[in-house]
Amino acid sequence: MYEGKYPHKRYRLTLEFLKKHIAPNASILDLGVDNPFSKIMKAEGYQVNNTKGEDLDHDFSTIKDFNAEVVTAFEIFEHLVAPYNVLREIKANKLVASIPMRLWFAPAYKSKTDPWDRHYHEFEDWQFDWLLEKSGWEIKDSMKWTNPVKKIGFRPLLRLFTNRYYLVYAERNPKS
Repeated sequence: MYEGKYPHKRYRLTLEFLKKHIAPNASILDLGVDNPFSKIMKAEGYQVNNTKGEDLDHDFSTIKDFNAEVVTAFEIFEHLVAPYNVLREIKANKLVASIPMRLWFAPAYKSKTDPWDRHYHEFEDWQFDWLLEKSGWEIKDSMKWTNPVKKIGFRPLLRLFTNRYYLVYAERNPKS
């Protein structure tokens, strides 16, 4: 359906999943600065506002002050020391979030040029599920997919069949 329209498999699958669960005119607070995927969501009719680059481990003001029907968080929680705190502060009752999964054959990501671009956490799916549950969210749907690379070697071979991304749709647990 979107093959060729969006350059990354991740964007295509994420958009299909988002459309499955969230109406196109929904108001969204997207955690993280404006990015290529937030632009795709806007082009698809979603009303998207982004956080401004504040350190979400310390500053929850945008999350607390912004009224949105949905919060999206695409590859953001792995950068936080304490994602539990952010998840507890979200006022919206719907969450669509993705994470890169921990790969047993590769170390956690750490940029060689940007000191802020690193993964403090790389979750296994059960760990992310537990984090969401402990912070008051109930997972309604999820999916995983691989991220093959065009290289030769043992790790690239493993990436052909080892899931790399995990995406969830969750709703606020009314008991929390």
